[in-house]
This record gives sequence, structure tokens and C-alpha cells, in this order.
Amino acid sequence: MKQTAFAKYLTQFMVNYLVGERGYSRHTVSAYRDTIILLLLYMRQVHGLGAEHIDFRHITRDRVVGFLYWLETDRGCSASTRNARLAALRSFFRFLTYKYPDYIGEWQGILSIKVKKSTTPTVIYLTAEGIKLLLCQPDTSKKKGRRDQVLMTLMFECAGRVQEIADLVPSRINFGKPMLLRLDGKGNKTRLVPLCEQVAKLLNGYMQENGLLRDKATDYPLFGNGRGEKLTRMAIAAIIRKYSKMARSTAPSLIPVGVSPHSLRHSKAMLLQQNEVNIIAIRDFLGHASVTTTEIYARIDNRLKREALEKTSLVPESSEPPWQSNKGLLAWLESLGN
Repeated sequence: MKQTAFAKYLTQFMVNYLVGERGYSRHTVSAYRDTIILLLLYMRQVHGLGAEHIDFRHITRDRVVGFLYWLETDRGCSASTRNARLAALRSFFRFLTYKYPDYIGEWQGILSIKVKKSTTPTVIYLTAEGIKLLLCQPDTSKKKGRRDQVLMTLMFECAGRVQEIADLVPSRINFGKPMLLRLDGKGNKTRLVPLCEQVAKLLNGYMQENGLLRDKATDYPLFGNGRGEKLTRMAIAAIIRKYSKMARSTAPSLIPVGVSPHSLRHSKAMLLQQNEVNIIAIRDFLGHASVTTTEIYARIDNRLKREALEKTSLVPESSEPPWQSNKGLLAWLESLGN
């Protein structure tokens, strides 16, 4: 089958432009790829066009708007996720205005699509008690349960993003004291995260059981499925949902609704904040590019402190100044010397 112009220029965009010219990280490239995959899925499900048949004449501004609407209604995506997908598409069609201007009017129409206003997402995190409850849910008498417990423990302890955990291999672990994990995060930024002795012992035992300490296993996935393939982000998210649902059935007050892999990262950050760790140190630990991003945990902590103070306040219900129930401030002041 003859390659369509869409397939040709999409390949150029993903490989030559994003990687070769812009030098984007594989995480960013994966996000762009996922957006295109969803667009192709939409075109097949809604418009009956298979990926191998799609060409540029099929992609119009109205269909892109329909795709964004489909993301929210059929896929249940938030407005912020919808906007992130739109940003990826804009980059692609901006690339096309220079590389394939045959449909430039349509490309400009797509580039004019506005982002949607979105509310600031709620930060879902667990308390120390909630984390303990979550981590004891896996059945550690089974190999899969032991894997899941180590995975969740490591994700919390190093505040790792889901992709950072999925990408871990034995060669990224330094077995000194303390044990160090090398995490490759957003923007190709690498950070070293120390593990406490107890977690290091747990991880070492897991690796020993699964043959991950052998020389030939240095590039094996640290967390794999039954076929030896690394767990995907979706698979890890499913594991977290499974055990958070189990924990919530035991203690609903400790496990909020909507716990995700990122909730474990939020939980670690909140515990560091509540233990008065310096905000710069938290920023470096999380791998944030700017301390502004990290400050969200300080704001949440201040709100919690204020709410706690209000609950423990001993001020009487009626704290009305005495002159308001008398003849006014001047009369009250004059009465003080009598």
C-alpha cells in the first residue's frame, strides 16, 4: 500500500523534528505519540477511517474540535488533559504549515482552536496512616503481591512519576550506603534519590527473588509482567486503583476517592512539607524545574494548619467587642474610669 502524505509527514514530525531538531525527551515524544494514537482511534470509531487510509483531506478543524469533545465525553478526560492534547496537535499542525502547506487554511483553522478554561485540579494525597494501610493490601504470600508491594513502596519513597518507575532497570540502582536510585524525569533531567535502609532491604530481596541481581539482568525491567515486559503506565495505574479500592473498603476516611500513581508522589511531598523540610530540598527531591511548582504543597499545608487552628480555637462563640452591646466605643471608654 502506498504511503499517505499524513503517514510520511507524521514520521518526519515524530522522528526528525521532535527528536532531531528540538531534542525533546522520550517522555514528551511519548505524550505526542499518545495524542496521535487517540486521534487515529477517534477517526476509526467515529468516522470509520482506519489509520492506513487517513490522509490530510480527512483532517479538518471541525473534526479536531470533535476529537477534543470526544476526549471529554467518551474518554472522561479533564479540561486540562484536553488542553494538553490540543497543544500536541498544535505543534504538529504548526510544523505542517511549513512542511506541507497544501492545506494551510485548514491548518490555520486548527491552530486557532482555543484552550478550554479549567479549574485547578485537586491534589489527592494520603496521610502517613493511609500510606501504611495501602502498602499492606497486597497478598505477599504470592509473587505478584510482593512485586506490587515493592512497586508502591518505591513509588512513594522516591516520589517517582509513574513513567520514571516504569522505566527503572537494575543498572539505575547504586547498591552503596545509602542505596541510590537514578530517575530519568521530564526534560531528560536525572536525579539521584536515596533510599532508607528498610526500603533498600525490601528492594534487594525482591531483586534477589526475581533474578535481577545477575550481570545479564542489568537492563531488565525492574517491574515486569508475566511475559517479562515492563509494566506500562496504565498497568501501574490499575495496580494503584486496585489496592486503594481495597484499602478504602477498610477505612474510607484514610483513603480518598481518586487515588492514582501521582497521589503517592503528592503524599511524599506533603509529608516532607509537614516535617518542615526546606522547600528547595523538596523541589530537588521531586525534580521540579521551578520552586513555584513545589509551593503548592506549602499552600496546602498552610490551609490544613489554619483549619486545625480553627477547630482548636477556644475563643467564645460571641466575641463581640463590649462596646457594641453598650452605647458605643466612646461611652464604653468613658465608663472604664468609673
